[in-house]
Amino acid sequence: MPNKPEQILFITLSCVGDAVMTTSVLQALHKLYPEACIDIVADRRSEIIFKNCPFRGEIFYKDKDKFLRGAPALIKQLAAKRYEVIVDLRTDGLAYLLKGKKRFTKWNGESYGLHAIESLMGIIRNIYGEQAIPAPRIWLEEDSIIFAKETLSAFPGNNILAIGPGCSGKKPEKFWPTKSYALLANGLKDVFDVILLLGGPGDKKLVMEIVDELKLPYIDMCDKTDLLQAAALLNLSKFFVGSDSGLGHVAAAVDTSTLSFFSVDDPERCLPWGPSASWLMGKNRDARNISVIEADAKIRTAISG
Repeated sequence: MPNKPEQILFITLSCVGDAVMTTSVLQALHKLYPEACIDIVADRRSEIIFKNCPFRGEIFYKDKDKFLRGAPALIKQLAAKRYEVIVDLRTDGLAYLLKGKKRFTKWNGESYGLHAIESLMGIIRNIYGEQAIPAPRIWLEEDSIIFAKETLSAFPGNNILAIGPGCSGKKPEKFWPTKSYALLANGLKDVFDVILLLGGPGDKKLVMEIVDELKLPYIDMCDKTDLLQAAALLNLSKFFVGSDSGLGHVAAAVDTSTLSFFSVDDPERCLPWGPSASWLMGKNRDARNISVIEADAKIRTAISG
């Protein structure tokens, strides 16, 4: 193992929530090798997470829609590169098809615990040891911060409840009812001054159903931001509540308290990282079975604690 590698290749994950969690490993590598340039293999869906990372090198893309999930094209692109260290957080063996002196993959890692971040960090445990695991991070840019401040300028104070009702997949048990979100928000009018609604293009119907029932002032930013702008808005929010989704991980990465509704996945593995993250699991692993009373109590407890 080189004592001071100059070139490191970091192969991250694709989905937004997963990519956010990999930033813990990225920061750990920088802590170990602060002088190294770290190139990143990312997915176009989530590469913006790494856009402003101050110690990254180039970003390369693995396009799953191309031949053999984009591996041949990526290997050709990286053919001229030679890395002292390759850290591969995927499971497809890409690290062994690239030029590198030392490779770290899931096949030779040792997890620190049950959480996905502990599993990802376990890939480099042999070199990182028992140091504290860095919290996930999103590096905000000035333009996104200005955008968020201007967007929320009509609502003084920071008593903003951000809601993200969408999640990946189409399983109905993963979605907390839109009527429940509205009832929750209306019942928290003594705590929050305004509701911020976030999501992608596929979440518009859900957001409009919530808006129709809201009695508090709201700002609908669904499908009106990129990921960094959404992160900046969440950074200015007091609390985030939503499905088990990437937005919950984004909120936690900018130090906003969260409540996530779980169903098919285990919160012990997938909960946003950090002491300010809370969760509720629906009976029979169905988020629709979580009551508004439970969610209200959870949020009030989190805020007061």
